[in-house]
Amino acid sequence: MKTSLVPFLATALLATPARAIVGGGTPQTEGAARAVVTIVGSRGNFCTGSLIAPKLVLTVAHCVQPGADYKVVDNGLDGKPQLLGVRAVAIHPGFNMQAMQSHRATADVALLQLEIPLKGKSSLPVGLPQVPIQVGSRFIIVGIGVTVRGDGRSGGVTRVAGLVATGRPGTLQIRLVDPVTGGVRDGIGACTGDSGGPVIEDKPNGAVIVGLISWSTGPNGSAGCGGLTGVTPLTLYRDWILQTARQWGAPL
Repeated sequence: MKTSLVPFLATALLATPARAIVGGGTPQTEGAARAVVTIVGSRGNFCTGSLIAPKLVLTVAHCVQPGADYKVVDNGLDGKPQLLGVRAVAIHPGFNMQAMQSHRATADVALLQLEIPLKGKSSLPVGLPQVPIQVGSRFIIVGIGVTVRGDGRSGGVTRVAGLVATGRPGTLQIRLVDPVTGGVRDGIGACTGDSGGPVIEDKPNGAVIVGLISWSTGPNGSAGCGGLTGVTPLTLYRDWILQTARQWGAPL
């Protein structure tokens, strides 16, 4: 990218009515949070991504559409943001934007290759959800962005939240809700700024990414956040991620 995105990032975080984990998401700097980065685009969007290797960032397809340039932003140990160039973007060929916008299942998965390795960060392995996924199964979501709709000053912090599966969870889509509110009134949930954030499940050998935050609703399916958090599980897409990484010379 020829121009720096620092001015855009500052403007986006302070002025854009984007939303992120709301209703009490817990700030976190260790564990899975150490693998989370921000993806900023030249058209004014910013999303969440996860480092799965020193030069590979996993996110959702709707965040990195063609026609824009992208950079990855990480807040270093000194608190100063560092910007990294993106060498390549791979979007799953099965992704359908209209399906995602209608909250239907689609391959909302993408992979970014960085120009240089991102040092001083942890990476998360890509796994598969334990099947069959049961209603009430617990997942951890991680995202970065604002916590109050329209209040950019509430952003810039990585937050985590524990949600549970509802409806008819499966290999095509998982819908999560706050276990306290059940999605019928304002609760904890993801929103626009969290798109692409990891959905994590604890395994015997540690935490793994089993899905990606794709969309959200307000209570009872209304517009907004704090109701449903829509997740693209990686069950059908993990092989594509591994194959793409190999093609880029960065096997996982």
